[in-house]
Amino acid sequence: MSVITYKCPNCGGELKFDPESQSYHCEYCLSDFSQDAVEQLEPDRGQEQQGQEQPGAAVVYSCPSCGAQIVTEETTAATFCYYCHNPVVLSGRLEGEYLPDAIIPFKVGREQALEAFEKFVKGRRFVPRSFYRKDQVEKLTGVYFPFWSCGCSLRGSMEAAATNVRIWRVGDIEYTETKKYQISRAGELNFPDMTKNALHKANRMLVEAVQPFDLEKVQPFSMAYLSGFQAEKRDMERESFREEFREDCRRYTRELLLETVSGYASVTPQNTEVDILEEDWRYLLLPVWVLTYRGKDNRLYYYAMNGQSGKTAGDLPTDMPKAAAFSGVLALVVLILFLIGGYLI
Repeated sequence: MSVITYKCPNCGGELKFDPESQSYHCEYCLSDFSQDAVEQLEPDRGQEQQGQEQPGAAVVYSCPSCGAQIVTEETTAATFCYYCHNPVVLSGRLEGEYLPDAIIPFKVGREQALEAFEKFVKGRRFVPRSFYRKDQVEKLTGVYFPFWSCGCSLRGSMEAAATNVRIWRVGDIEYTETKKYQISRAGELNFPDMTKNALHKANRMLVEAVQPFDLEKVQPFSMAYLSGFQAEKRDMERESFREEFREDCRRYTRELLLETVSGYASVTPQNTEVDILEEDWRYLLLPVWVLTYRGKDNRLYYYAMNGQSGKTAGDLPTDMPKAAAFSGVLALVVLILFLIGGYLI
């Protein structure tokens, strides 16, 4: 496996993908290059490395820029050198059967992500200061997460029982008429891409809360898009999701066929059959800005932003002493107002 970087043809500096301009930027000579121009460049490949296994499933590689050792997990596909801060892509992690079919490049830049984070935290009164201090916020990282998507065409049918009820009175007698019907519906349906997170690790939760992604905006995969970001390689195969996808299809089919039934007091589905005619599977990388924080309770808290749409979500820690102090002050104010009110009365 080789470690690769993309070098500026003007000065030899490292190129990074810039989400705001959708081009590649060199921070040394300030040159910018289009996607087409970068794809014509030959990436700078370090020597082929097998990687040295370390305890905890870590793997060590040498940075092609400075020679420092890069320690990664088994699923890391793109990262930074912690010594020279240059972006590196571990090409072998995304080749062969692990080569993504498509990617959604980042549209939200780092500055936008930082501004959104500040607004997000500002409205949370009891977040510990340590969560948003400068050295913590600097850990905000753009990460490409692996997903499986599946679109399919199918033939579906549904049997259902329906009723209509009519009630009327004649003098003191109330009559109830219940008519029962057997409903049949069938048709061919097409479902667009449904996605499933293909990362088994615990940090998959970071991306779940900021979906959906607009999959109509996917681009053919290019390794260059990873430059300047981190990326994860899938560790779950599509066979793990096949039955889950099909169960989703059954549920959606039942819901859509039910929507065609009207004019009855009640409708009860009895049986739904789904025959998959065609499946279209794709392996995707999708962009998310993430920031994690290990609380004093040893729980992992996080902030995440959809790198395409800007949708945010988070599970933030609470500064319990600050919350308790606020509650105490509030209780004291209420007590004083109560005493003043009683005195005036």
